[in-house]
Amino acid sequence: MQIVIFTLGNERYALETDIVHGIEKMMGITKVPTAPYYVKGLANLRGSIITIIDLKAFMNIEEQGQEENIIVVEIDDEKAGFIVDGVEEVVEISDDMIENVDNDNEYVKGVINFNEYIVTLLKGETLVLR
Repeated sequence: MQIVIFTLGNERYALETDIVHGIEKMMGITKVPTAPYYVKGLANLRGSIITIIDLKAFMNIEEQGQEENIIVVEIDDEKAGFIVDGVEEVVEISDDMIENVDNDNEYVKGVINFNEYIVTLLKGETLVLR
């Protein structure tokens, strides 16, 4: 499988590329009154209105770094954009590289040890379809 590795603060995270629709630079976001704290607002992406989710707020990560990219995902015909600090690379991994974590976190699929660093693999489906 392929994953896209991105940063939130000082940590690296990843999503499987089969749900990634594209990677965009930051764009104009319209705030939505009474939206949940992690919903930054709505954006017009080439004629489609998508919900923009601030992953740092959602995952309780302290504000660090410069939010530079939006990873657009599509799950069950639902598109959303995840604000991230930066996108590093797309890499191919095998399923046996994913180590399960012993917790009840419904948003984490596992971790991947690349020797130089560790990447937390997120379950994009649960982030969007909650």
